[in-house]
Amino acid sequence: MKITGVDILVAGAGWRNFNFLKISTDEGLTGWADFSEGNVGGIIAPLIRRMGQHLIDRDPRNVVPLMEETRKRSYGVAIGAAARAQGPIENALIDIKAKSLGVPVYDMLGGAIRDPIRLYWSHCGSYHVINPEVIGVDPIESLDDIVKLGRRVKDEGFHALKTNLIMFDRDKPYLYGPGWVGGNGDSDRNPNRNAIHAAVEQMSAFREGAGPGVGLHLDTNFNFRMEGFLRMARALEPVDLEWLEVDDFDPTALAQLRQGTRTPIASCETLTGMKQLRPYLDHQSVDVVITDVMYNGIIDSLRMAALSDAFDINVASHNYSGPIGSLITAHFGAVVPNFRVMEIDNVQVPWAYDLLTAKPVIENGHMHLLPGPGWGADVNEDAVKEYPPIEAKSGLV
Repeated sequence: MKITGVDILVAGAGWRNFNFLKISTDEGLTGWADFSEGNVGGIIAPLIRRMGQHLIDRDPRNVVPLMEETRKRSYGVAIGAAARAQGPIENALIDIKAKSLGVPVYDMLGGAIRDPIRLYWSHCGSYHVINPEVIGVDPIESLDDIVKLGRRVKDEGFHALKTNLIMFDRDKPYLYGPGWVGGNGDSDRNPNRNAIHAAVEQMSAFREGAGPGVGLHLDTNFNFRMEGFLRMARALEPVDLEWLEVDDFDPTALAQLRQGTRTPIASCETLTGMKQLRPYLDHQSVDVVITDVMYNGIIDSLRMAALSDAFDINVASHNYSGPIGSLITAHFGAVVPNFRVMEIDNVQVPWAYDLLTAKPVIENGHMHLLPGPGWGADVNEDAVKEYPPIEAKSGLV
């Protein structure tokens, strides 16, 4: 078997794109993967195409040798965009490997420890603020709306919910996000008292609606420096969060945060590879390690989970890409012994799973594994064509 093509397909998904990698072979088997351009505006797709040129005429079933060679071609830039281009390549090769054996990926990796996979509802309320028309929901306009949404999360059986900081101090609600270009808030990422007070009110409203049995996650991204994260974590202690999610590239600073509050700390979703992860484990920086299977590839993600397990830490999955990415993430969650919970956008563009040849079953806050070979579904290429991409973000131009 030989690889004959490495192609990128992109579908518009409202305010972002769903990006798919397709690796074709001369025996008709096709490998699929998802990837996120995130905030880098079309850089990943050209990298994948360039790296993929070296795969042509190679046997896709030799996954580890091919990925070792691919990574050696980018030594010196082993993290960042280069690494995030390698993860999807690995996942597409794994899909082909499992299909060639006629088994699901989770079986090829030793068998599922759990099925279905427990989920938490991500961007809960966040998308109701920034994109309600696109996803077809009523907008969040008050704390009462947050109480109602929390009640829905409980009623639908989700393990937990995760939200971003919603502010109500202007004419319209908005997300607090100074860690991102164009984001609202203190541009120097100082602790903003109004934002901290709003976080307590918001999470208290979610607690009122969801009740004591649903975990609450607040994702603060890169929106503060460590002093601000610490103030936020301490202020939220009475709400009893499942975790405060923090992005930071200094494991010692993050360890100080964890030591300074009773609120559990989750982080590491932006890291690639065991070498980036290890200092966070050595410094006991986090209560929960978050790993992105699209960024790292499923083999490296399993290595990162095993390393975390050696430090007696559970792993949750970051899942912010497209519909086949949710399937890939579920296979990871199925085989990891120290699994915590899988992220899912329960509310997103309504056609998301129409882009697959088989739709996953999500019920009572859990995702059932698809039984077919590989990831259990392929990308429906005809359906992708129905949703033109946002070209400026696609890497196609």
